[in-house]
Order: sequence, then structure tokens, then C-alpha cells
Amino acid sequence: MPGAPIIDHVGIAVNSLPDAVRQWSAILGRPPSGEETVPSEGIRATFFGEGSGRIELLAPLTPESPIARFLDRRGPGIHHVCVCVDDLEDALAAAEAAGAEAIPPRIRRGAGGARIAFLHPRSVKGVLLEMREDPERG
Repeated sequence: MPGAPIIDHVGIAVNSLPDAVRQWSAILGRPPSGEETVPSEGIRATFFGEGSGRIELLAPLTPESPIARFLDRRGPGIHHVCVCVDDLEDALAAAEAAGAEAIPPRIRRGAGGARIAFLHPRSVKGVLLEMREDPERG
């Protein structure tokens, strides 16, 4: 992550994606860019905005998904912050050298097919940090 970090998006956990999309569309005055199912993460997601600084709404696909567990424990709200990195392996190595703990599977595919990794909140001062590989923006 050379230079200033680029925040790709903030992920917000919601119980109902259609309800959340209606409310956020009204607040922001625009529709989201589309919806996507990410089976590996157990979510249905949609993004508002283009480029960096997007808002991602995440709803669980099943009651056993990590987002469903988050909602059961904490209710709807901010779930994670995602930063862009040039090289995911290098960024993970630097994070782990700084004491961060990657959540298995260490590297996976996220929304849009991007290579991503999550760092455990207990090792990053209470924040679930997602790293998204994007060589052009990282």
C-alpha cells in the first residue's frame, strides 16, 4: 500500500437488501450500480458510487453466513472498511509483519471477482479491514 491509502468502500450490513436499497437510494438521490451474489462470502451485495469511496450494502444469503452472524450480534451497521492495494500478497505480508491477522481463507474472491483478504478486527484495533487488489488504484 505505497503512498496514501485509497478507501475503496465502506461495507454496511443490512437485514433486507431491497429495504436498504430503497432507503439509501432516496437518501443519495440515485440508484445503486447493480446487485451481485457472492456465494463464497454468503452475501448479496450492491454498491453506490463509482471508483473509490463507494458504499457497499451487504445482506446475508443464509442464516449461517458471516453477515447473518454479525447482524445477530450487532444489528445493522458498518461492517468493514476496504482499502485498495497494488499487490495483495505484499500488502498481507506487511500487515502480518505489523501484527495483523488474516482471516482464513487468506486470499479469496470478492465482489466483481476481485482478489481480497480480510484482517481480523482483534488485530487491527477493532476494525474489520478488507484489502482489495487493484494494481491501477492501489
